[in-house]
Amino acid sequence: MQRYYRVCMSESRSDDTDEGTIALPWWRSPLNMSLVALLLVLTGFVLGTVVPRGDDPTVHNDVDTGFLQDMRIHHEQAIAMSIVYRSIASTGSKLDPLLSTIALEITMDQGMETGRMVQLLRLFGEAETNESSQVMGWMGHATDLAKMPGLATDEELTELHNARGKEADLVFGRLMIAHHEGGIHMAEYALDNAKNPEVRALAKAMIKAQTGEIAELRKLTGE
Repeated sequence: MQRYYRVCMSESRSDDTDEGTIALPWWRSPLNMSLVALLLVLTGFVLGTVVPRGDDPTVHNDVDTGFLQDMRIHHEQAIAMSIVYRSIASTGSKLDPLLSTIALEITMDQGMETGRMVQLLRLFGEAETNESSQVMGWMGHATDLAKMPGLATDEELTELHNARGKEADLVFGRLMIAHHEGGIHMAEYALDNAKNPEVRALAKAMIKAQTGEIAELRKLTGE
């Protein structure tokens, strides 16, 4: 520290305007460096908004549309299951705190992803929902909605709703692991076959997040 102080003194003494005041070189001044950083940020922002982009944000194909519509259905059930699981605590039944946290994260993260999927469908000029009883036609093998991979049945949802304590933890973990595995299956196809860059990025993010959550769920429930 003393050596650094002497260096600053020797480099700036000739520029001192006040006895006892050290005038640092411009590139050592925190204020100057902050201004330079701000200038670089502003320059990058301007270039990012002015320079034409090479991609069309509306470009899409049947995979983009089908994936967004069907994954919206898939996400909405995951959110519903997470809410049901967390609501069990209101009955006085004790839930695993880590599982409860995961359920909250699913509710929040998949809620935001659902909102973005709806926005993308609007941007594409496509319907916000799949109005038919068939899903996954965009993957080359259309199937009934009730048979969508990972989608919990009415009986399974009732089982979750009626479960308490440790049983609720196990039921939620089992259903959510299967649900995520089905979601990953669809997201992997979209990642390889969708045309829109943001849809592919969204699919990639889903794969990463849900793979991590499956590992946590298996560890906590022993599934």
